[in-house]
Amino acid sequence: MPFDLVIRGGEIVTAGATMRADLGVIEGRVAQIGGELAGEREIDATGKLLLPGGIDAHVHLSTPPGQREGPAWVDDFTSGSAAALAGGITTLGNMTFLLPGETPLAGLAREAVVAREQTICDLFLHPVLSETPPAVLYEIPALLGEGCNTIKFFMSPPGFDQQAPGYVEATRRAGAAGLLSLIHCEDHALMADAAARLHAAGRSSLRHYAESRPPISEVVATQRAVAIAEATGAPVYIVHLSCARALAVCAEAASRGVPVYVETRPFYLHLTRERFAEPDGAKYVGQPPLREAADVAALWAGLRAGTVHTVCTDHAPWSLAAKLDPALTITRLRPGAENLQTMLPMLYSEGVRTGRLSLGRLVEVLATNAAKLFGLYPRKGTIAVGSDADLVVFDPNLTRTVTAGMLQSNADYSVYEGWEVTGWPTATIRRGEIVFDGGAVIGQAGSGELVRRGATAAL
Repeated sequence: MPFDLVIRGGEIVTAGATMRADLGVIEGRVAQIGGELAGEREIDATGKLLLPGGIDAHVHLSTPPGQREGPAWVDDFTSGSAAALAGGITTLGNMTFLLPGETPLAGLAREAVVAREQTICDLFLHPVLSETPPAVLYEIPALLGEGCNTIKFFMSPPGFDQQAPGYVEATRRAGAAGLLSLIHCEDHALMADAAARLHAAGRSSLRHYAESRPPISEVVATQRAVAIAEATGAPVYIVHLSCARALAVCAEAASRGVPVYVETRPFYLHLTRERFAEPDGAKYVGQPPLREAADVAALWAGLRAGTVHTVCTDHAPWSLAAKLDPALTITRLRPGAENLQTMLPMLYSEGVRTGRLSLGRLVEVLATNAAKLFGLYPRKGTIAVGSDADLVVFDPNLTRTVTAGMLQSNADYSVYEGWEVTGWPTATIRRGEIVFDGGAVIGQAGSGELVRRGATAAL
């Protein structure tokens, strides 16, 4: 019988191997690799790479409670999906902020209603804990049974220290239940002290943003996160790590068998803190801030060596006007930027083409490792018979210049405006359906699935 889709002539790339072969898809799954294939629809991938669909486990496509008034992030699950698919990302992990008094299961159910109507990408949700009352702690062991294998919390809010015992217990319960705890590592006390000193010196503009959240605030919080993992035996995942010293903390702990995993984001691989001095430097504000060139080099080295495990965007886009609001200061922020469409192309262009990364490592940090950590492997994160046919036909020689006009996101600017990038997706397939082709997103809102996840797996 003919296959639903056949992709011919591409170089199939997984974390462990590459091979040139035709590939056949039936009912949304990879059904055959190599051999004689005939398809109802065919794609000629001669001269191109065939990559697993990327998994960006850290995006913000829903509005948290604190942003209900005033400007908000400009993407939803539909526009965010479009940006992702144009950039070769087929599965997204969204941060679901709980409402006051809401439990994790209730928050996931609430957000799932909207997500199912809007998403084109496949999707999973992380419940973000802003408090740890008994009702929240009680539900953590039940999350895996509902297909969720994560919790997330922030160390940066002023109330974290008062609730620290509750977060330690939340991490312990998560680990015992097969869940992974995602932790935002910045220390509030040290940031507050730095900001107070800057305000007193009349240096409160965002030109001084990097100084208001110094590396030591990230290092200390990372040390605490590692200590929680070591004390509880539960795995932790450090989101958007930005500096060499924090990475060294994680690498040392991992060398002793502490289950700590590291995510970084494109911001910290391509940009440095000098950007804040530009007239429109406020558009580069994220949490943590951009760091030094030596930190950029350390993160690339960590990607190559395997001490950085994933690259995710922390996609949280605003309008340019909202980012450049003159009323913003080092303590009144709108952190975040769009990144979904350019993450894979830029990592290929600046990583693989320059010799910083192998093709196998590219696939590992953008797909395979996330699939394992977030309970999706081998259904996703690789190209194998039986896996979901989440595939990217990728032209390694296609050069494009990044412009705001090319973005599928609702953001009206890119922090990489004018960058020349070589290597772009020409087609993206999600569960066997062509959802991006010829420069256009053709997948329909609501066609994505909320995917159930199994227990987290060690790398």
